[in-house]
Amino acid sequence: MNLGIIGAGATGLTAAWDAVRAGHQVTILEAADELGGLAASLAVGGAPLERYYHHIFRSDKAMIALIEELGLGDALRFHRPTTGIYRRGRLIDFTTPFDMVRFPDFGPIDAVRFAGSSAVLKAVRKGDRYNDLTALAWLRKWAGKKATAAVWEPLLTGKFGDRAEQVSMAWLWARIHCRTFELGYVDGGFERVYAALRDGIEERGGKVEFGKAAGTIRQDGDLVSVRCADGSAYEFDHLIVTTPQPAFAKAAGLPADDTVWKNQYLGATCFVLELDRSAIPYYWLNINEPDFPFLAVVEHTKMIDPAVYGGRHILYVGNYVEREDWRFTTEPSELLDAFVPYLKRINPAFEKSWIKDWHFSKAGFAQPVVTPEYRALIPAHETPMSRVTLATMAQIYPQDRGQSYSVSMAREVVRSLGLSA
Repeated sequence: MNLGIIGAGATGLTAAWDAVRAGHQVTILEAADELGGLAASLAVGGAPLERYYHHIFRSDKAMIALIEELGLGDALRFHRPTTGIYRRGRLIDFTTPFDMVRFPDFGPIDAVRFAGSSAVLKAVRKGDRYNDLTALAWLRKWAGKKATAAVWEPLLTGKFGDRAEQVSMAWLWARIHCRTFELGYVDGGFERVYAALRDGIEERGGKVEFGKAAGTIRQDGDLVSVRCADGSAYEFDHLIVTTPQPAFAKAAGLPADDTVWKNQYLGATCFVLELDRSAIPYYWLNINEPDFPFLAVVEHTKMIDPAVYGGRHILYVGNYVEREDWRFTTEPSELLDAFVPYLKRINPAFEKSWIKDWHFSKAGFAQPVVTPEYRALIPAHETPMSRVTLATMAQIYPQDRGQSYSVSMAREVVRSLGLSA
């Protein structure tokens, strides 16, 4: 089969890898000039580094299996980094269960309810029972109003803004149940995984073409045609589309009332700051202050040696925001200036002079808003065009996205189409 794939992220590359090994002719069309999608990398000190902070968990079996399959198993290392919460002007340790129950806002009963509700979510094997519930309503009932107000509500509001009250409990269950204290990272970054996939695809006759944003997708009989924004055109026997739903709907000319339009996404923005010293005492710092303009600060070099990046300390400052939000539309240098006073609140010694270089990335469709209604709006992989299959992050439920889930979905889709070996 002559197979086309739109998108060279985890889903597209894995689908292509499985299909090309089964003997199919495969062409990947990627709008950007780099691999990886939301896991794409830039270079810091000569080493690849993800534009948006990435790691995997011990529970990410599909990604771990793919890494081993590509011969990179020895490069995958698991770490036990630290976590903190910034609240009311204080840095609070939040790494271990003991830290969590000692949270300053908790009395004895609050600590018991917080620990008990978290243990329940870890123990429940299937999250179906939470499909019709909202997270904050469940948490107020079972974790308690005080613990919810101190920990959960600021985190959900920081991530989803005005939509926090609508977020599904099934989504939160997945975040707690499926995650582990140990985090995995590949020596040399996840760029090595995606480069290995590309190399393997090309060695078997497949192609990865960059700068190929899909303008239109049409089916005529048994052929699918793709016309790209640069004027190039392709024909395939079958097409797998891994771009966000709205991008596919626009390219396919689907009517406005089609389900594929209905799920909502937030955008993501992320600074990578190259510092000459450490800024925070943790790998991951959640910001539980409502007036802060960003969600989390992640010091990557609390997990990976700064020597890998030429001695620079890597600090991510990340956000999920509406695409109309000022933090998405503001010119990056102005946005960084706006963020510096808040970094100084976290660490009073912080100075902008610590920043020796910086990088800014943003993506318009990065975080689906998973509400109780979301599940009913998830489109099928089948589309109105019989030879076009949709495989996108909105179909990962209730986890909503992630490298491992993307790999797993890609493999399921390729098997269902009879394209794998």
